[in-house]
Amino acid sequence: MDHNGKNSYLPVSEVVRLNELIEYQEGSVVSRTLLNKETGTLTLFAFDKGQGLSEHTAPFDALVYLLDGEAEIVISGNPLTLRMGEMVLMPANKPHALKAIKKFKMLLTMIKS
Repeated sequence: MDHNGKNSYLPVSEVVRLNELIEYQEGSVVSRTLLNKETGTLTLFAFDKGQGLSEHTAPFDALVYLLDGEAEIVISGNPLTLRMGEMVLMPANKPHALKAIKKFKMLLTMIKS
């Protein structure tokens, strides 16, 4: 818990390397919640090559930032290729899907307000 009593899984006032907080697992998608607040969440994901998330919607805007690798993200039928260091905003209530072209790690920032 952080000083406000909300869930926080990041060390406070410490430098961390996001890429080292999660590891790939063969044939899997791995996730790790770093911060969980009423106003939003920070979640790390590691996708093995060929893994993905099927099309779905979310009631909030979400920012995807690729820490490593290469992914295809389809938003409302529009395919986008993201590589390390690139990001995209996925708007609320728009269908989206993700697939690992190469294994990739991403930080998902969900904005709930």
